Amino acid sequence: MNEASISPSNPAFQMMMRKLNGDMRFVGIFTIIGGALACLGIITAIIGVPVIISGLRLREAADSFSNYVASGDFASLQQALERQGRYFFIQKIFIIIGLVFTGLYLIFFIAFFGTIMSSFGNF
Repeated sequence: MNEASISPSNPAFQMMMRKLNGDMRFVGIFTIIGGALACLGIITAIIGVPVIISGLRLREAADSFSNYVASGDFASLQQALERQGRYFFIQKIFIIIGLVFTGLYLIFFIAFFGTIMSSFGNF
């Protein structure tokens, strides 16, 4: 891929960026909605607020990509990639936390099930 093919004036690049922009906006909106729904509970608001922030970062990244395509300003491209990186960082943290809680749940479930099965063996 040469430098001319990723130029903001290239029609194929513009079409790809419009598709990417639409997808990022869609995912950003639904991430924000999911975060807002999570904020309905007091405890779940701890999760909801970062989810809303990550959705906002993705929407901001989409706006910055649009600015880059419209103006060709590399500062807009850098800003878009930075904000997109923040979105993915927050999502990575959620994935790690989810895996840790899943592991703890499985350990608890196995220990609980093992305790119940051993108590049935004593009857």
